[in-house]
Amino acid sequence: MLYREAGQFKTTYAADMAVFPIRQDRIALALLVAVAFIAVPFMAEAQVWPFRTDYMVRAILIPFLILSLAAVGVNILIGYCGQISLGSGAFMAIGAYSAYKFATGVHIPLAWLGTAISIPPLPGLISIPLGGLMAALVGILFGIPSLRIKGLYLAVATLAAQFFFDWVFIRVKWFVNYNSSGSVSAPDMYLGPIHINTPVERYLLCLSAVVIFATLAKNLVRGNIGRQWMAIRDMDIAAELMGIRPLYAKLSAFAVSSFIVGVAGALFAFMYLGAWEPLAFDINRSFQLLFMVIIGGLGSILGCFLGAAFILILPIMLDQIPHAVGIPVSVETVSHLVFIVTGGLICYLLIVEPRGFARLWGIAKEKLRLWPFPY
Repeated sequence: MLYREAGQFKTTYAADMAVFPIRQDRIALALLVAVAFIAVPFMAEAQVWPFRTDYMVRAILIPFLILSLAAVGVNILIGYCGQISLGSGAFMAIGAYSAYKFATGVHIPLAWLGTAISIPPLPGLISIPLGGLMAALVGILFGIPSLRIKGLYLAVATLAAQFFFDWVFIRVKWFVNYNSSGSVSAPDMYLGPIHINTPVERYLLCLSAVVIFATLAKNLVRGNIGRQWMAIRDMDIAAELMGIRPLYAKLSAFAVSSFIVGVAGALFAFMYLGAWEPLAFDINRSFQLLFMVIIGGLGSILGCFLGAAFILILPIMLDQIPHAVGIPVSVETVSHLVFIVTGGLICYLLIVEPRGFARLWGIAKEKLRLWPFPY
């Protein structure tokens, strides 16, 4: 069989503890990255099937990558650190609006001092990580209650953050540069001579961000800080008795998670939406990210991608398959079917396999390694 470890010997501790200790996994990942960075842009530029139009890149691949990145941030907080959060949409909005303000120029009047703080417009590729940094600062602020409360009480506190920032971005016109309609348009994306305009260029930017942050997240959760997060998740009192500081562990999880979610929010606004309003990051966005993490697998980076793919592909399949077999289905029926199937699958996974698609994938790999004698 192809998936065997016979002849693969580990001679160092680093080789034994590698992220992908099996050679076949490394080859498969390298091929996947090569296809994503080389084959997909080439087919999109050549307009061959299934990239005969920009729809596949613009409406499927780009949101899939961005929401996968946001799910990675949410999974760090919920899956690895065990801190329930229902305010992910708010942190996406903070990243989006902060990046917009940095890209269009920041002017803060200080009337009582007779002066003002002004920051000139920054390139979009610099504004996006700055938006993530602002989301991280706010995440630390709203992570302070996690030091005293947990469980459903923490979920309610983060839900309050969601509603608070929904109100802020609607009522405070400074964030939209005093636009009466409340909606804003993303400025041009550039960094010096580099301009990002076409869907393929946007796709490559989002893919690069996802690869970088997913790699960093995978190494973080396997390191010292990741072990602290998981110790807090499993039993916080025992972790504190072992010398782990809950203040550092929980606030660092909120900071890293909020930073990644904020960057994803800025990319979602700049690269996918183009023009948006606060309702683009409402409570439904928070629940969507939570469902991705639950369905994909709590405490799994791979699960973030599997959950995002399921949530995005399911509505398309429910819309296209009935038409392909000659069964007319209305848009309202499709939307209801999405809620029914998603809710039913979440209930099924919570009962049968709480660790989601990532655990099912791991079981399949273990069975393949032991075939024809799977356990």
